[in-house]
Amino acid sequence: MTGLAGRFGAVVTAMVTPFRDDDHAVDLDGAQQLASWLVDNGSDAVVVAGSTGESPTLSSSEKAELFRAVGDAIRGRAKLICGTGTYSTAETLELSEAAEEAGADGLLVVTPYYNKPPQRGLIAHFERVADATELPIIAYNIPGRTAIRIEHDTLLALAERPNIVAVKDSTGDFQAVSRLIAEAPAGFEVYSGDDWAAFGYACLGAVGVVSVASHLVGPQIHQMLELVATGDVPAARKIHEQLSPLFNALFITSNPIPVKAALTMLGRPAGVPRLPLVPATAEERARVRSALEDAGLL
Repeated sequence: MTGLAGRFGAVVTAMVTPFRDDDHAVDLDGAQQLASWLVDNGSDAVVVAGSTGESPTLSSSEKAELFRAVGDAIRGRAKLICGTGTYSTAETLELSEAAEEAGADGLLVVTPYYNKPPQRGLIAHFERVADATELPIIAYNIPGRTAIRIEHDTLLALAERPNIVAVKDSTGDFQAVSRLIAEAPAGFEVYSGDDWAAFGYACLGAVGVVSVASHLVGPQIHQMLELVATGDVPAARKIHEQLSPLFNALFITSNPIPVKAALTMLGRPAGVPRLPLVPATAEERARVRSALEDAGLL
């Protein structure tokens, strides 16, 4: 395993997809503005059309437009990672081709959701995608959303593929992550998929975090991970403790509802979520606002 930071940097922001308030259409100009601002404020890479980007409610054409727009905004300054995974291998292949055409630096491919393939099906799915592209692939392990986990032996098998280079781990399973980091082949990287786990994962040898909170506190998260990398774990832990209330506030209800509320409060392009997600309630907005105030952001 390599140390901080990984091939995509240490702080990868899972970017929201801004929608227009009137018709909920994708706000491509807002997406470019937000992506550029993120890169100027702590993000080494940006994930477009991931979970935080409300990918299930984006059409394939909307995703392709987002890939191109955000790529144009950040090219040469940060890495573009395109969320191309779906529950359909064929659709994943089509989206991965669109990402290549947009100049993506990597693909985030989530475990197929809803249809619950067996582990051999996961291997077949990821290998089919890997065969169809030369881009580096991050496998996305988030059983809380997909109802299926990429098991340890499956991850090790996938890690043998030259262009399956990393996993975004949203299991919160520190024991499993420690074992994976110890047993994975050289060059295979682990990213925390949760802000609350980023400090602990980094101490175990993860190379960074795919973050939601970096929309708001990217430089602080970057500093925390740099401190771990340089061996100043107590100072890094202090930042983790300072940011934990904000991490918690961003997950008081389904992501990205709270972070979209927070971005709106800070005047950043975000807009409302698309159905079936709904805007934050007054109580939820109050909790988000309080966390922003406590973090010195308002």
